[in-house]
Amino acid sequence: MSTSVPPGALLGWFDLHERDLPWRASGLDAWPILVSEIMLAQTPVVRVVGPWREWIQRWPKPSALAAESPGEVVRAWGKLGYPRRALRLHECATVLARQYDDRVPDDVDTLLALPGVGDYTARAVACFAFGRPVPVVDINVRRVIARAVHGRQHPGNPARTDLADAEVLLPRDERGGYAPTAPRFSAALMELGALVCTARTPDCENCPLSADCTWLRLGRPAHTGPPRRVQKFAGTDRQVRGLLLDVLRDTTGPVERGRLDTVWTSDTAQRDRALDSLLVDGLVEQTVDGRYCLAGEGG
Repeated sequence: MSTSVPPGALLGWFDLHERDLPWRASGLDAWPILVSEIMLAQTPVVRVVGPWREWIQRWPKPSALAAESPGEVVRAWGKLGYPRRALRLHECATVLARQYDDRVPDDVDTLLALPGVGDYTARAVACFAFGRPVPVVDINVRRVIARAVHGRQHPGNPARTDLADAEVLLPRDERGGYAPTAPRFSAALMELGALVCTARTPDCENCPLSADCTWLRLGRPAHTGPPRRVQKFAGTDRQVRGLLLDVLRDTTGPVERGRLDTVWTSDTAQRDRALDSLLVDGLVEQTVDGRYCLAGEGG
């Protein structure tokens, strides 16, 4: 694979255009960065900034979050989406408090053993919190590599080769080891995909890689693979689950089934299925008298 991402050009661009995000502030320990990465999974930055600030102020270290009830953690998660992430983060905080002296470990393998921490999150925390020179691959990075290196408009399905592609691009020193700028390069590659090399309207004229981009050199060929699926939300089980959780978040104790039934009357089978899935996921529990509440709030 030829390298089509010159480190100097990308890092120079990043020096000028890096967003001032709160989890990038100097002096932060790894816990706030871990929280941000879990919140940012499948959720836009603009929706995360406010909740992240509130969480870090309320739960500045893992033991503080671990001491909270799971239901309150789900309540505080609010509209970030995919609320199982909140439960997994609570489990993760419990492990960190009990087994790691309230600290986030700094190596990928140990991070991967934590609840709710997948391959991307482990590498992002190791890289952005501890400066480890590891490739970090999200959809933005995959898109930049697909275009700049492989000449494709859109990346294919995620694959293990994505890590190898990203690792080859990391800047090296004269002896062949990773350069000190490698962690910042990983952040810059991700930022470029988020701000310039976007999915729908890439700003090729203002891209620092335009002189080296394979896709641009080939004339920006259109995507030729299977049609890209657009994930819908309206009318899905996800929407119904969210409406049911809204009722429970807005209360401080168990509620009667009737209060939940009113949130979705067009398809009662779907509503029942969504409620059952919340129970299975551990987000909701049923009391002995048949009422419903958030996890751990059944008294």
